Amino acid sequence: MTIAIGIDIGGTKTAIGLIDEQGQLLAKQALPTDLGVSPPQMVARIAAGIQEMIDTSGILSSELIGIGIGAPGPLDTRSGILDCPPNLPGWQGFALVEALRRHFDLPVRMENDATAAALAEKWLGAAQGSEHFAFVTISTGIGAGLYAHGRLLTGSSGNAGDAGHIVIDPAAGRCACGQLGCWEWVASGTAIARQATELRGRATTAKEAFALAAAGDAVMQPLVERVYRYIGMGCVSLINLLDPELIVLGGGVAQSGAPLFAAVSAYVAAHALGPRGRRTAIVPAELKTEAGLIGAAALVHVPY
Repeated sequence: MTIAIGIDIGGTKTAIGLIDEQGQLLAKQALPTDLGVSPPQMVARIAAGIQEMIDTSGILSSELIGIGIGAPGPLDTRSGILDCPPNLPGWQGFALVEALRRHFDLPVRMENDATAAALAEKWLGAAQGSEHFAFVTISTGIGAGLYAHGRLLTGSSGNAGDAGHIVIDPAAGRCACGQLGCWEWVASGTAIARQATELRGRATTAKEAFALAAAGDAVMQPLVERVYRYIGMGCVSLINLLDPELIVLGGGVAQSGAPLFAAVSAYVAAHALGPRGRRTAIVPAELKTEAGLIGAAALVHVPY
């Protein structure tokens, strides 16, 4: 048996796990991502959690073949550095790979978290039969992992797939990145909650907005229909640019269910440029909450 250590770093929590070559989670933990301590201190906590799992599971050191990290961008995978992740203030320029190597004498591979999740969907999820697909996660933000000609497209520094900053509607306001009308600004879970709160005059989550729209709420229905259209626009842009066989949608917003997939598929069928593009399948991700950990392990187990 061969085992990878998977690390999925998020702004609020970091998931760690031991995953075998079949993609089975043998052990896992979730640690709060404590922004009140230095990055090296946080890495020491991660390393301690991993060592505890190794010790209690009885896994032999000879079975461990590497560490995979899914991390938020922007990053530089060539040097193993987190450049300027917006949800990890204080981690700018942090040499994460080098810091982990101080704790474990194992190969370490790091990719953008959406890229790692795309590899997970290829390995064990909705994209197993595809050599050309895009995985799009729609949650707090929007990101994508790209796969073409049988391999991941990571870009020169590992930041390919930052699709959340495709411009969709400049009239919709200024994104945190400085551009007007980014996909993330108009269609992410954060965006839906912001717009729903403004329309209702009280705090409203994206989940609540979808539930109200499904119940026939006259204020939320147009918002949700507009979000569906925006998601369709982003998918059409990816289809026209990349010519994928399918687009896999994951993240919290994608879990709103069949109406979203029906609306996005209809938009793609009407607006993608070519006849093949108009037939691109839009499918839900299969790995859901475990995608990050499995994707991190896939960086070790799966050639890409």
